[in-house]
Amino acid sequence: MKKDLRINSKVFSEGTKRAPNRAMLRAVGLTDEGFEKPMVGIASTWSEVTPCNVHIDKLAIAAKKGAEAAGAVPMIFNTITIADGISMGTSGMRYSLPSRDVIADSIETVVGGENLDGLVAIGGCDKNMPGCMIAIANAEVPSIFVYGGTIAAGKLRGESIDLVSVFEGVGQLNSGQIDEEELNRIECNACPGAGSCGGMYTANTMSSAIEAMGMSLPGSSSNPAESAEKLADVEEAGHALYNLMEQGIYPKDIMTKEAFENAITVVMTLGGSTNAVLHLLAMAHAIDVDLTMDDFDRIQKKTPHLADLRPSGKYVMEDLHRIGGVQAVMKMLLEAGYLHGDCLTVTGKTVAENLQEAPDLAVGQKIIRPIDQAFSKEGPLVILKGNLSPNGAVAKMSGVSVTEHTGPARVFNTEEAATEAVMNDEIQAGDVLVIRHVGPKGGPGMPEMLSISGILVGKGLGEKVALLTDGRFSGGTHGLVVGHIAPEAQDGGPIAFIRDEDEITINSITQEIKVAVSEEEFEVRKKDWVAPPLQTKGILGKYAHTVSCASVGAVTDFYKKSSREKQPTYQ
Repeated sequence: MKKDLRINSKVFSEGTKRAPNRAMLRAVGLTDEGFEKPMVGIASTWSEVTPCNVHIDKLAIAAKKGAEAAGAVPMIFNTITIADGISMGTSGMRYSLPSRDVIADSIETVVGGENLDGLVAIGGCDKNMPGCMIAIANAEVPSIFVYGGTIAAGKLRGESIDLVSVFEGVGQLNSGQIDEEELNRIECNACPGAGSCGGMYTANTMSSAIEAMGMSLPGSSSNPAESAEKLADVEEAGHALYNLMEQGIYPKDIMTKEAFENAITVVMTLGGSTNAVLHLLAMAHAIDVDLTMDDFDRIQKKTPHLADLRPSGKYVMEDLHRIGGVQAVMKMLLEAGYLHGDCLTVTGKTVAENLQEAPDLAVGQKIIRPIDQAFSKEGPLVILKGNLSPNGAVAKMSGVSVTEHTGPARVFNTEEAATEAVMNDEIQAGDVLVIRHVGPKGGPGMPEMLSISGILVGKGLGEKVALLTDGRFSGGTHGLVVGHIAPEAQDGGPIAFIRDEDEITINSITQEIKVAVSEEEFEVRKKDWVAPPLQTKGILGKYAHTVSCASVGAVTDFYKKSSREKQPTYQ
């Protein structure tokens, strides 16, 4: 049954059409006719601090146009963003993950404070997607997410390059493979315009997951940032939101356990970012869906990796768009029985109904393999557990030929110290490089390690040195890396007590991460240990004192589940 939208929102239906409310709204352009329509928010992450978001002001205007044409009163408001690629390798990266919660909280605040009836949220850079989705879950109004779109591939001598090429170029320069002039050429050609980083990195991973979940329109995750298709799908989102309000369809009706399973399946198939584990756990927490790392493990074991996409592959999101996009991949997966086709979506139709109208993968394309020719019969995001990470860690094994690595630990308490050691050739093939005290609390902010991982790859050590951390990795990271080690060092997890020369083993087949240290020896090392003091100033201080373990999504409102389950800790 359609919902009556003739009188808008709580401002008037619950506020008895108070004259002061009307007076304020007249000042921003509402008329008598407008007071009879639903008010909807257009949450824009527009900013000039990153190419991922520099064009979103125009997209917000297009979304407003669509919502207005459909019969709503749309209002654009803004929130913040952080440029992960710019802050990478600096102290600024500590602000990246906390920005997810700032984005979520600020959008929810406006929707709730202004009593809006619906929401279109538009995101570009990595934390925009989960930030917008957490806000959508908490705001509890009909909502739709729109992705700002992927950047075009950079070109150098006819080859596609991107931001990750620059990080790897630093390692190539350090090892003498290229000179300063060549690195400058890479830098100047890597990022040609607006849009999020082009490979199957975190932004494109999360936009694909959200589309698979049914919370964005078909095609939204694949349409490039600077394209007519992107402008069209943003405008259509405004129309679609009005339909959601008419039908009384809310996020909780779409973001079900089965929808999250669809999202995880698509992420595994495409070879997505390790950050998907962290963000999908947080989104599920916000919508009160019981999702755990065990669910990722279960789905990983039965989902093939089919996509030849960067960072471990050859192609970028723009290429996937040309052969049918995420919808074509989902259509293939549905036909093979990998997706829940009966899940509701923001079109008001089910996944299966949407995919009836989706294109098939282009004939002769080389980006997505047939299921019987998969790169791997199992997904590339592998959950590891053992005495080094009792609560679980995440490894991305796509493009990595090494399935087991055992070597001596080289332990550092900061990324800067570890990077200096790598650049000074103090880290050798066979080593296990450990960077700790960079988790959600200890960082604080759980910074990404793309800079150092890129340097290792550039120096030819990507599969010869294992890199372990209680921090995170960028979606652009590839090589023998393990992140999200939990509990983190700040919480007294085992990683806090690792010493140089301890023998560490990582095995992606048995899914183990262990150190050759006995329980008795661990107890001896723990005896006089005192956790470093938490940061107490500003947003990082607030974050350090409220954030949960990475194994439950590094959320800042874990008290929501305190009556049902205990936050994982290491005793």
